[in-house]
Amino acid sequence: MKIKGLGGIKVEEYGAEQIQILEGLEAVRKRPGMYIGTTASRGLHHLVYEIVDNAIDEALAGYCKTVSVQINADNSITVIDDGRGIPVEINHKAGLSAVEVVFTILHAGGKFGGGGYKVSGGLHGVGASVVNALSEWLEVEVCRNGHVYKQRYEKGKVMYPLKIVGDCDIEKTGTKVVFIPDKTIFEETVYDFDVLKQRLREMAFLTKGLKIILSDDREEKKETIFHYEGGIKAFVEYLNKSKTTLYNEIVYCEGSKDKVEVEVALQHNDSYTESTYSFVNNINTPEGGTHLAGFKNALTKTFNDYARTNKLLKENDPNLTGDDIREGLTAIVSVKIENPQFEGQTKQKLGNSEVRAVVDNIVSEQLTYFLEQNPVVAKVICEKSLLAQRARDAARKARDLTRRKTALENTTLPGKLADCSDKNPENCEIYIVEGDSAGGSAKTARSRATQAILPLRGKILNVEKARLDRILGNTEIRAMITAFGTGIHDDFDIAKLRYHKIIIMTDADVDGAHIATLLLTFFYRFMPELIKQGYVYLAQPPLYKVEKGKKEWYAYSDEELNKIITEIGRDQNNKIQRYKGLGEMDAIQLWDTTMDPHKRILLKIKMNEEASADIDVTFTTLMGDKVEPRREFIEAHAKYVKNLDV
Repeated sequence: MKIKGLGGIKVEEYGAEQIQILEGLEAVRKRPGMYIGTTASRGLHHLVYEIVDNAIDEALAGYCKTVSVQINADNSITVIDDGRGIPVEINHKAGLSAVEVVFTILHAGGKFGGGGYKVSGGLHGVGASVVNALSEWLEVEVCRNGHVYKQRYEKGKVMYPLKIVGDCDIEKTGTKVVFIPDKTIFEETVYDFDVLKQRLREMAFLTKGLKIILSDDREEKKETIFHYEGGIKAFVEYLNKSKTTLYNEIVYCEGSKDKVEVEVALQHNDSYTESTYSFVNNINTPEGGTHLAGFKNALTKTFNDYARTNKLLKENDPNLTGDDIREGLTAIVSVKIENPQFEGQTKQKLGNSEVRAVVDNIVSEQLTYFLEQNPVVAKVICEKSLLAQRARDAARKARDLTRRKTALENTTLPGKLADCSDKNPENCEIYIVEGDSAGGSAKTARSRATQAILPLRGKILNVEKARLDRILGNTEIRAMITAFGTGIHDDFDIAKLRYHKIIIMTDADVDGAHIATLLLTFFYRFMPELIKQGYVYLAQPPLYKVEKGKKEWYAYSDEELNKIITEIGRDQNNKIQRYKGLGEMDAIQLWDTTMDPHKRILLKIKMNEEASADIDVTFTTLMGDKVEPRREFIEAHAKYVKNLDV
């Protein structure tokens, strides 16, 4: 019904009848983003992790030894575990079988203090039911009590009561879940083997002794098995495989107190960046929390005490900072607790105050013992830390040159920067351009109101192989830091970013790709929030210009070139120009093809935080000192490369 409102405008009636009640899993299907974050690729893969997490919880409880994850030919997923099997008896409170409760009722499960699990990753009880709600269909089979029980659901709705469909060995138990994502909900429905591989490998590292088998039954049949008896020690070994370690031993601390189980593994390498990853009940906590704070405090305190006691630090020397000691450190901090309190639904930061002291005590005690038993290793780490301390003093002076001063201090932006006139960062973008020639064309072509141009001279420093003081002494890097306005590392403040689009614009050749990779390495290591928050882009200049008569076309790939030629007809009068660099374009062409916001193609750089450890390994492999891992990486991925000039 419509009623007249002010000024005779019709408005919709809003009364008790307009309040909707979404029953069962309807709420999940109506607002999927509330439960899995996104309906894009990340959310799609999250469905698999939710089911696998249930199997991992069985492993943490000591009942599951093997988990199998299979991408089937039709892109459905099968997850099988040899845990206890979901209970099949009637839950008297719900009046339904426990299997049906788990898959159809939100916030239901054995992880809320009922004695089913001591520790668990799936603490919100929405995992299995959400996967069911967002699947076109889902089937669950449970092997328990000598029988195989089965139930099927379609779009979250029960198709028939739980029934016995066969028999199994009385000793055998386990759960099998098969589902296919609903195409009407997800933007993408094709699973990426490599994305699943990264996450499942991590789960296997964190669950010592568990075997996880990942197979792909689509066109390219693949299978990978993850099984690490060394647990997080093997994880550190994997992360350091492309680095040169300073000592052979991996320091390992393990203990429990006040129902908090702690595992820490660490090893230093000769790089200048820290790679520390923290987990709670196998859940990655990228923002750290109390467990990470306890670890860092223990590390700083223990090494300073050792250095003082053994006269590696003189009486008047300042203490080593945490950053000094953690330079080149690779570490895994894993805790398992009964009732973790995470800050936010995303589980990115642990808040339990009691965990800090437990981690601090266990690591301090066991690390002190290790250093006393291994004086050669202790000395190597302390000497690296002392070098880092000296470099930090030099870096502080260099950093002061890069900090943007207030208007009263009258410090100007880099001379080579052609800034834009608009001062609202949301409207502004900066092009990082390779070379003065392309920089000149870009400055002429740009929209002066919103587009800034910063030309770079040659290739910037490879930050993977340099300490902070040398990085901050590099003219090109200093110019970028000053232009962006955010500062770097501990000084980084995203609120001070002067441009909400940072666009890397390099030649479409091998050198251009290398420059772009050097820039991305710098952003990832020193300004990762720029990538995480979606401010970094790659410009896509055309590869070809085609002319016929007075008409012209631009092609951004060989396929597009062939399509254009097919459409206009093959003719000896056709002129095809292969652009070797941006400098070959005049300002008008550069604007039309690469800089005009209405016509250009930009690739946004995205970062999957769930795969942060693998991203770290990839950057180290490609940009580090070791040749063999880089050769292996290139051989493994060469078939996926497109538009690479030789």
